[in-house]
Amino acid sequence: MTAAEDTSSKKIVWTAESTHPKLVEKLIPALKEVVDPEIGLDIIELGLVRNVEIDGKDATVTMILTTPFCPYGPAMLETTRHKTEKALNLKTRIEMGMEMWDPSMMEEGAGAEWGLF
Repeated sequence: MTAAEDTSSKKIVWTAESTHPKLVEKLIPALKEVVDPEIGLDIIELGLVRNVEIDGKDATVTMILTTPFCPYGPAMLETTRHKTEKALNLKTRIEMGMEMWDPSMMEEGAGAEWGLF
């Protein structure tokens, strides 16, 4: 399954939001602790988490980076895996998405201090 885009708000809807909504409620605050050190915003605000799938005993997080060769990428991916495992108490795998990040993927209002919106 893949994430869907809510066309009314351009928000990505993770697969797990319909299959495991209570777990997603626990996961979002944990992922908001993962901050891109160059930008100073968390991976949820930046829209870097493109999908979360939970199959009962495992979780898969599909994520992108703001730039293909982000120097903090490996650390952010590992921190995301660790935070997800801790929040959900599930073995977690991180997959790299193929989309190129752009500021329109950010949560509404998240880029205001950057002058993006």
